[in-house]
Amino acid sequence: LDVSSVEAAITPATRAIVVLHYGGHPCAMDEIVELAAQHGIAVIEDAAHAPGARWRGGMCGTLGDVGCFSFFSNKNLPVGEGGMVVTDSEALADRIRLLRSHGMTKLTWDRHRGHAHSYDVVVPGFNYRLDEIRAAIGLVQLRRLEEQNAARARLVAQYRAALDGVAGIEMPFRGNGESQSAHHLAVIVLPEESRRVEFQSRLAEAGIQTSVHYPPIHSFSAYRTITHRPLPVTDMVAPRLVTLPLYPHMGDDQVAAVVRAVVLAAS
Repeated sequence: LDVSSVEAAITPATRAIVVLHYGGHPCAMDEIVELAAQHGIAVIEDAAHAPGARWRGGMCGTLGDVGCFSFFSNKNLPVGEGGMVVTDSEALADRIRLLRSHGMTKLTWDRHRGHAHSYDVVVPGFNYRLDEIRAAIGLVQLRRLEEQNAARARLVAQYRAALDGVAGIEMPFRGNGESQSAHHLAVIVLPEESRRVEFQSRLAEAGIQTSVHYPPIHSFSAYRTITHRPLPVTDMVAPRLVTLPLYPHMGDDQVAAVVRAVVLAAS
């Protein structure tokens, strides 16, 4: 995320900078937080890919004003579905709790414990409550997070070592010593002249499933009519991204099989 581009996009109507730690790789948060402070706006971290990731020792999701995490089944902290919002602001936390539960001032548990006999709905809200079973699973998964992230890091290192010498294949996010990635995704970048669909089809023929994270938001039908600034880097890189298989229990032989298929598809 280029800070100068962010600053150029700030207007009097801007209320927050939303930062995405893409693939589990931390953004340079110091400059973002400083820029936001200069303009009196908030920083919201999309840390859905980044539980356990660190920037200069600080945990991603705790460096801005708000951090948002995902517990979806393919994430680093899988519970099945749901997520978590963290903040140091008591007022904001109260507001989020209100919005997650229909805008109700008191919940069923409060009434069960005799703390209230009725409730009010003070704002239009949502049903975003995580159920007790998923919360219990989440507590167990949280204890395993560091181990699972370390396994992901080892697998990505194997990918990188094997693919470094393959012509036309680039594996970004090498790190700079200031960050610790959660390694949610193993992404490669194809050459500019490549045909991604053909590349993915060759891998599929070899039994290797791949994905694309992500098509740019402004390319979706729902957002095409919304005015946006030019995004030259996004438009250049997005058509060349391919996500390779990655999960903590992936075997070394499976990594080797993917690498062989990538080399053949790239040739």
